[in-house]
Amino acid sequence: MYGMSTVSSELELKLKQQLLRDLLKRVSRLFYTTLVVVPTNVRDQVSLAYLFARAADTIADTELIDRPRRLGFLNRLREQFVGDQIDWAQIRTIQQAMSPLQQNSAERTLLERLDECFRIFLTCSLTDRCRIQRLMTTLTQGMEMDLSTFPGSSVADLTALKTLDDLDRYTYHVAGCVGEFWTDLMCAHRKALGDWDVQRMSEVGVRFGKGLQLTNIVKDIAHDLQKGRCYIPEMMLNEAGFRPSDLLDQNNLSRFRPVVSKLIRLAVEHLDQGWLYTMAIPRYETRLRLACMWPILSAGESLKLVMNSTDLLNPAVKVKIPRSKVYQIIAMTTGTVGCGYAGTAYWGHLRKQIV
Repeated sequence: MYGMSTVSSELELKLKQQLLRDLLKRVSRLFYTTLVVVPTNVRDQVSLAYLFARAADTIADTELIDRPRRLGFLNRLREQFVGDQIDWAQIRTIQQAMSPLQQNSAERTLLERLDECFRIFLTCSLTDRCRIQRLMTTLTQGMEMDLSTFPGSSVADLTALKTLDDLDRYTYHVAGCVGEFWTDLMCAHRKALGDWDVQRMSEVGVRFGKGLQLTNIVKDIAHDLQKGRCYIPEMMLNEAGFRPSDLLDQNNLSRFRPVVSKLIRLAVEHLDQGWLYTMAIPRYETRLRLACMWPILSAGESLKLVMNSTDLLNPAVKVKIPRSKVYQIIAMTTGTVGCGYAGTAYWGHLRKQIV
C-alpha cells in the first residue's frame, strides 16, 4: 500500500509539473514570471485557477463557431463549478468540440488536457475548491456578458457598453473578482495576513483588479474596436460628442483625449487602492508583496504609454511596454526586497507622469 501511495504521489507531482508549470508557461509567459514568486503553498491553487480561466476565455474567443454555441459550451464549463460532481462526459464534449479549432498550440493543449486540470482540482482541499468555484462562476458571467453585449466580431457590428455602471460591472466580473479570490486564498494560507479583515481587504482587492482591467481596456481600444467591441461607455462618448464609430478615425484622437484621461484617472484611483493593499502586506512576506507590486507598476508604465501615444486609435500599433521594462521593474523591486519606500517612490513618480 505504501508503494502504491508513493507511485500515485509521484504521478500527481508529475501531472502538476506538466500542467501548472510547463503548460502555464506556454499559455502565458508573462503571468508565469509573476507566478514564480508566489509563495509555494498557494502557487498551485493560483496556477490552476488561471488555467481554468484561460480555458473559459479560449472557449469564449473561438470565433469559428457561432456565439450561441460558445455560450452553450461556456455554460457547460461553468456547471462543473456549481455542483459537487464533475460531469466528465460534458468535459469530453467541450474538449472534442473546441480543441481542434484552436490555432494557438498552447490553448489547444490546454483544452485537450482540461479533464486533467479537473483531476488536479479534486485533489485540492474542500475550501480551496470552493474558492476556485466562486471565482469561475463569476468570471464566466463576465465572459457571457461580453458575448451577449457585443453581437459581432468586426467593425460592421461595432457596439459599445451603455453606462459607467456597465463598465464597472464588467471589470468586476472579469478582474475585480480575482482580487476577492486572491485575498481569501492568501488570508487562509499565509499566517502573516492572519489579522487582515478579509471582507474589507477583499473590497480593496476588487479595486486592484478593476484597475488592472481598465488599464487593459484603454491600451487595447483600437484592437477591440476592430473586433466590434467598444468598452468606452456610450454615456461618456455622448458627453464628448462622439459615437463609437468615430473612434475608428485616427484623426479624432486629440478630441478623444479627454475621455481617455477620465478613464486613466479612474484606473489610477483603483491602482492606488491596489498599492495600499500591497503595502498592507508585511514586508517579510516579500514574495507576496512582489507578486502584487509587479502588475501595478507594469500597469502604471502602460498607462504612461497610453497618455503619450499618438497611435492609440491605430489598430496596426500595439500599445505595450517592452519586456525589458517588465524585467527592469522586477529587478528594481527584487533588488530592494520589496521595500515599501522604494516601491512607493517608483509608483508616485509614475503617477505624476500619468495624471
